[in-house]
Amino acid sequence: MNILGYLQKIGRALMVPVATLPAAAIMMGVGYWMDPNGWGSGNVVAAFLIKAGGAIIENMSILFAVGVAYGMSKDKDGAAALTGLVGFFVLTTLLSPAAVSQIQGIALEKVPSAFGKINNQFVGILTGVIAAELYNRYSHVELNKALAFFSGRRLVPILMSFAMIALSVVLMAVWPWIYNGLVQFGLSIKDMGPVGAGIYGFFNRLLIPVGLHHALNSVFWFDVAGINDIPNFLGGAKSLAEGKAVLGVTGMYQAGFFPIMMFGLPGAALAIYQMARPENKVRVASIMVAASLASFFTGITEPLEFAFMFVAPVLYGLHALLTGISVYIAASMHWIAGFGFSAGLVDLVLSSKNPLATQWPMLLVQGLVFFGIYYLVFRFAISTFNLKTPGREDAEILATSLATSKDIAPASPATALTAAAVAQTAPVTKNRTMAELGQAYVDVVGGPENLVNIDACITRLRLTVVDSERVNAASAKAIGASGVIKLDKQNVQIITGTQAELIAGEMRKHLEGLASGNRT
Repeated sequence: MNILGYLQKIGRALMVPVATLPAAAIMMGVGYWMDPNGWGSGNVVAAFLIKAGGAIIENMSILFAVGVAYGMSKDKDGAAALTGLVGFFVLTTLLSPAAVSQIQGIALEKVPSAFGKINNQFVGILTGVIAAELYNRYSHVELNKALAFFSGRRLVPILMSFAMIALSVVLMAVWPWIYNGLVQFGLSIKDMGPVGAGIYGFFNRLLIPVGLHHALNSVFWFDVAGINDIPNFLGGAKSLAEGKAVLGVTGMYQAGFFPIMMFGLPGAALAIYQMARPENKVRVASIMVAASLASFFTGITEPLEFAFMFVAPVLYGLHALLTGISVYIAASMHWIAGFGFSAGLVDLVLSSKNPLATQWPMLLVQGLVFFGIYYLVFRFAISTFNLKTPGREDAEILATSLATSKDIAPASPATALTAAAVAQTAPVTKNRTMAELGQAYVDVVGGPENLVNIDACITRLRLTVVDSERVNAASAKAIGASGVIKLDKQNVQIITGTQAELIAGEMRKHLEGLASGNRT
């Protein structure tokens, strides 16, 4: 597997622990609604909710270790998660200030401050990756009869413990350099204030096509480089009292996304709809309305973004630029709101009672302005450059309207579906059961013999295949996919929307059923 493919694997595994954030956001958001000033001291129910949500936020590093180990394991077994947990505890204990002081024989006050921050998401991710690699390689090793009890999955946590001892020796020397480097990177952007926030917003969107935006997010949203924007914001009054948050500043790496996801992208969707050919407007409207509602209410933008990302890259470049500008404006004006999942209406309402949410209604005003900007910019660009956005495709490529020769896999001439075929197939797919849909996606990607690994994040299947040329993008779109990304020869992503995890599960079940049938 190449570097990009491996980073993709880590990226999709990160979605396992990140998926716990909505629970924290809802509990803490409701808690602050009930007791915005006392953060639980004035209301018992609010105290329960805030403390429960805080339990998730304050232990994200452990969740990263467990979640990444589980997410990257070949068969998604709990033993891999246990291995990640064991490794995290061993490593963070050996690299705690007290342990470093004892091992190195130096006074506690002379221990580098970096070791006081060893319990962080970066270490959690590193531990999870190593745990998954050990599990994938050694979980089926059989020892001799005298040690048979420790064979297979039981062997992996033991190996992990020794691996962490070795890693702690290395990190004891290099961790201060790594940590200080991460801090300086974060501070170099943080010290740029709103401009740095805008730069982050731009690159956040720019990395969406290859799914590597999670790595960038971890630097600014969590405690990798000391910024920790999401947990500090969700901490509200407590974060203020403890000096972890600054009113009007904490949350600036989140606030500017609300105008884009709630208003900007729906404005783009309206432009795409209006620029579609008359005979295609009904079809385009159904897609744009559903994608816009998802973006507005939940902040899930991929179904909409992938509608124009590859067919009109210039539009996506403008989208990334406008996102950076929006984040910059919100940060400059100190219009702040935060989220635990994404920048949709649900998170905006939940964060509105947080004492760190300053002048948040102005984000709605900003959003209305960006609705108009996106609409005008997209309509002008589509018209001027004759961009083939959904509904404007040539007849022969209608079935693969999201395809480009490099990034989206078009069907081969022998198997490409015509526009009429797609139109006939689409209604049928709406009535498919999830099991039938899983089987259909297995067929779309070239059958069981072409599948190496099946995974999913919130809105996309992330697949490892033998040969990506065997993946039929037209057929995938015919059964409901928004797009197919061929990262390289072995790595493919299929944009399916929020059913991605369910579809991935049914694909695995289908493969297991085929394997069982072959054995019998």
